[in-house]
Formats: sequence, structure tokens, C-alpha cells
Amino acid sequence: MELRALRYFVTVAEELHFGRAADRLRIAQPAVSRTIARLERELGVRLFDRSPRRVRLTAAGRRVLETAREALAAVDRVRTAASEQGGVMRIGTGTGQFTTRLERGIDALREQAPGFDVVLVDLPLTARLNAVRQGDVDLALARGVRSAPGVRVLPTWTEPLFAVVSARHPAAGRAAVGVADLDGGHLRIPSPDSVSASLREAGIEPPLGRPSGTVQDTLVEVGSDPRGWTVLSADQVAEIRSARVRAIPLAPLTTVIGSVVVPQDLPSACAAAHHTAFGD
Repeated sequence: MELRALRYFVTVAEELHFGRAADRLRIAQPAVSRTIARLERELGVRLFDRSPRRVRLTAAGRRVLETAREALAAVDRVRTAASEQGGVMRIGTGTGQFTTRLERGIDALREQAPGFDVVLVDLPLTARLNAVRQGDVDLALARGVRSAPGVRVLPTWTEPLFAVVSARHPAAGRAAVGVADLDGGHLRIPSPDSVSASLREAGIEPPLGRPSGTVQDTLVEVGSDPRGWTVLSADQVAEIRSARVRAIPLAPLTTVIGSVVVPQDLPSACAAAHHTAFGD
């Protein structure tokens, strides 16, 4: 029996509505219905009376609800005890990304539970989300992700975007720059989680150049090309150490959302602590 199935059952029992329960769990309603049906088959009892107008707990459902809540509370107590006594927190991140935010967030979490070690796991965005989904990491940071199946995405911070150009680029001395001013140059986007979705949402779709690798590699390429440019978030710009590039605010102002990604069954109190720790 999966803990996830018990959490879904308790949520539906509290809402007495599959749609509201799905909204609260941040998943699609059919997934909730399938999970409850599977749990009923596994237990050999019907947990809910369903009709087009209402959902009610059966007598068996009321008995199971109390025990399910006790089981979930016990799991939460185990997790709390583990954090208090120490352990390992595995955080999914991207190569060369989130450095300052990670440092602040880890410090904030250690103020609440000082006894844990941290392991950073560098993964591309898709693999990072899969790692959270499969339990290979405890949480992940991501930019430009608003939702993803099988995980909870908690929008946590907002960053302005900057055009980063070669120091020899004609726009290098400007106080702000529009994408139209960079037309004809060679745009490099280092990774799909950085800014692509945010640019599209802002109606900015410049033609992409050859795909790049890490942020560091992209900066080397841009710095070597008098017409080269890329787009990075404010946190990424703060990490630039090269004198061969210039970071210029985009005009009009364009932003990207940063999120903490956690497992669906993470207790609400833990999710809230992660959200607060990695926010601004």
C-alpha cells in the first residue's frame, strides 16, 4: 500500500469532492480517481459512495480514515525525528546555477534543523524533475517551470532577465537593451530551464543560434563573438566573473519564475519550510 494513496484518500475524505481534492493535491482529477479505485480494490471495501451530486464516506471509509490519518502522522513524525537527528538532504540543481540561493537556503534550513548534511546533484532540468518524482533527490530548484506531473512545483522567487553580450558588442555600453537591438546576433541559450519559456510568455521569440552547454561555456562563447549574446537571470548574472562580457537589463522588463520542486506527498509544513528558505 502506497503512502501516496493514503494521502489522496484523506484529502478526498476531507473535501468530499474529487475535483477540489485534485486541486489541493495539484494533480489531475483522473489520477485521484484511479488511485482511490486502486486502494479500494486493494482493501476489498468501498470507501466512498459516489453520485453525480455528492461524495460521502462509507462506514468502511470512516473506519479507514482514522487509521490512515494515524499512519500519515506516524510517517511525519519519523521524518521530523530524522531531520532532528541528522541525515542527508539531496538537492537537485544545475551545473553552475543557484549558487548564492543554495547557500542562503541551506543556511536557513539549518537554523531549523542543524544536524543534516547536504548533497548537491547536478542534473539537466528534465532529469532533475524525474529525480524528485522518483525519490532520488529530496527537492530541486528550477527556473521557468510552473507545473510538472508527479511533483509539486512551488513558485518561490522572481528574477529579472538580462541580455549578456560580448564586451565588443555594439550594445555593450547601453543602460538597457531590447531584443530588437540584438537582431542579427548569435543567440545562445545555455539550458531549457533558464529563460526560454519566460521569453515566449513575454512575446519574445528571437531565432535561436547553436545550442550551448553550461552557463560558463555559453559565456566563453559569447565573450569570443562580437555579435554574440545570451539571456540570463539576475542570480546567474551575479555569478559572472568574466570581463569579456557585459550584462544589460532587458527592456521592457522581463522576468523568470524560480521554483522549489518537491515530492507530492511531502508534508505541508516541510514544503512551506523549503519554500521560505529558498525565497527572497
